[in-house]
Amino acid sequence: MFKKFAPLPFAMSLSKGLQFAMTLVAVCAISACGVARLGHDYKRPSIEVPSSFPSPGTATDVNWLAWWKGFKDPVLDALLQEAATHSQDLALASARMAEARAVLDQNQSNFYPSVDLNASSTRRRTSQTGSTFNPNIGPYSNDQQLGLSASYEIDFWGKYQRADEAARARLLAQSAARGTVLISLYANVAQGYFALRALDAQYTLAEQTLNTRQENLRLQTRRFAAGVVGEIDLHQAESEVFNLQATLQQTRQNRSNAESALALLLGRKPADILKPVLARGADLGTLYAGQVIPAQLPSDVLTLRPDVVSAEQALIAANADIGQARAAYFPKFSLTAGVGQQSQDLANLFDPTSLFWNLIGNLTQPIFRAGAADAVVAAANARQQQALAQYTQTVQSAFRDVHDALNNMAAGRDIAASAAKRVDALNATLRLADLRYKSGYSSYLEVLNAQRDLAQAQAGLVDVQRTQLSAVVALYKALGGGWESAGFPPTRE
Repeated sequence: MFKKFAPLPFAMSLSKGLQFAMTLVAVCAISACGVARLGHDYKRPSIEVPSSFPSPGTATDVNWLAWWKGFKDPVLDALLQEAATHSQDLALASARMAEARAVLDQNQSNFYPSVDLNASSTRRRTSQTGSTFNPNIGPYSNDQQLGLSASYEIDFWGKYQRADEAARARLLAQSAARGTVLISLYANVAQGYFALRALDAQYTLAEQTLNTRQENLRLQTRRFAAGVVGEIDLHQAESEVFNLQATLQQTRQNRSNAESALALLLGRKPADILKPVLARGADLGTLYAGQVIPAQLPSDVLTLRPDVVSAEQALIAANADIGQARAAYFPKFSLTAGVGQQSQDLANLFDPTSLFWNLIGNLTQPIFRAGAADAVVAAANARQQQALAQYTQTVQSAFRDVHDALNNMAAGRDIAASAAKRVDALNATLRLADLRYKSGYSSYLEVLNAQRDLAQAQAGLVDVQRTQLSAVVALYKALGGGWESAGFPPTRE
C-alpha cells in the first residue's frame, strides 16, 4: 500500500528535477552567447561577370513570376496551373524540401538539454556462495526507481552552430532545387503546348494542301478522259495525293504523341494519358505575334536563378561543415543531472528519504585518433572545393543559357522574316505557274513543283515560329522566371 499523500514527495522531486533542467537551460543560453565558432564565415566567391546582357527586344514590362501571361492565352495559363498542382516531379522536390526542414529541426534540438523520465523495477537473487552475499539481508532484493535525467553538451566551439548553419543552407538549397523543377516544368509545358499548336497548324496545312491536290487530281482525271493531258500528268497528280495522305497520317501520329507527352507533364491519370484530351487556345500565329520579350536584362538577375541559389547554398553548407569538423580537435564539455526516488520497497518509493540526485560535469579531450579527425577535416575541405567548383560551373552555365537563348531569338526573328517573304514569293510563283500551264506554255510538273515548294515553305514557317516561341521560353527559363524564393528561417545568432 502507498502511504497517504505519497505523491507529494515525488512532486517535490520533480520540482527539483525541473530546477536542474532550468539550470541546464540557463547554461545553454550562457554557452550560446560565448560560442567561439571554428572555421571561416562564408563569403561569396568573386566571379567577374558583365553588368548586363544585350537588349533582346523593344521596351516591354515583364512579370517575371508569371511570364506566360504575356501570351494572353487562358488555356496555356490553365495548363501551367494544372501542372503545378499535379506534377509528380514537383511533389518529389517538395518532399525533399520537407525532409531538409526536418533535418534542420532535428539539429536545432542540440541547442537544448535532453530530459528523460526513467522508471524501473528490479528483483534479483544474489548467489549465496558469492563473496558479496550478506546473510543478514538474504539472497533476494528489490529495487524500485522513478526519476528524471537531463544531459547537455556545451557548444563551446560552435560545432552545433555550424551544423545549424549547414542545415539551414541545405534547406534553402532544397527550396531552390524545387524552384528549378518548377521553372523547368513551366518551360516544358509551355514548349510542349507550342509544339502541339504547331502540329495542329501543320495538320490544318496538310489537310488544306491535300484538298487542293485532290481537286487537282479530279481535274486531271477529267482532262485525261477528254484527251487534253497525257497519262504522266494524271499519275503525277495521283502521286501528290498519296504523298499528302502519308504526310497527314504522320502529322496525326506526331500530334497524338505530343498530346500524351503533355498529359504526362500535367500529371494526369494513366487513363487520361492513354486517351489525352487537351484544350486548345490561341493558334500558333497569334501566339507568335503576341510574344513578350523583356527590354533590359541586368546580369544580377541570375543570382536569383534557383540552380545558382541552390549551388551557392550547397557551398555555404560545405563551408560550415569545415568548422563543424574542426571541433573534433578540441575538448568536449557535457553536463548530466539526475533526480528521483529510489527504494527497495514500492511502499517507500515516495518517502522523502528515498530522494536521490546527481550532477556530473565531464570534459573529454581527444588525444589519439589515428588521424581520424584529420581525415574528417580533409574530407570537409575537399567537399567545400567540390561545391565551389560546382557553384562556379553553375554560374558559367547560367550565362551560357542566356547567351544561347538570346542568340536563338535573334536568329529566329531573322529566319522567320525570311521564311515569311519566301512564302509570299512562292505564292506568286504558284499563281504564275498555274497561268502558264492553263495557257499551254508549261507542263503540269511546273505547277506541281510550285505547289510542293509552297507547302514546304508554309510548313517551314510554322516550324520557325514554334522554334522562336521555344527560344523565348528558354530565355525566361535561363533567367529563372517563374520562381520566387520562399521565406526562410533567419540565421541563428
